[in-house]
Amino acid sequence: MRLVIKDKNKFRINRFIEWIFYMIGYTLVFILITSLFKTITIGDPFLLWSTLAVLVIYILNKTIKPLLVTLTIPITGLTLGLFYPCINLFILKIVDWLLFKNFEIKNIWIGLFAAILLSITNFIMEEFMKKIIKRVKSHE
Repeated sequence: MRLVIKDKNKFRINRFIEWIFYMIGYTLVFILITSLFKTITIGDPFLLWSTLAVLVIYILNKTIKPLLVTLTIPITGLTLGLFYPCINLFILKIVDWLLFKNFEIKNIWIGLFAAILLSITNFIMEEFMKKIIKRVKSHE
């Protein structure tokens, strides 16, 4: 499997490798955020359930979240964007429901704060990953 692919005189990183990098980064961010709060628990083995939770969050963000964002545009507009973290909290609560006792958010306010922190750290991590991908593209 090639790391860098030449496509129409442009170089791009293999999409699967790029996705793996993002999943590793998101899992590390998720572990960091959930370890900060005692009311958010992840079952044993910790790494397995964290990775599974991140995978479920990724799938929900690609499928349900765009629909939720579209349906809540009026509310988000009226609150000047302050409702958007509630959508992220809703996604986390769906993951909580799907993974039963292996991922639990026991306090809704801490869950909202964790959703905000996840959004911020994922944005920072995504910018960091873009820089790494550009370096890989320029070296090969």
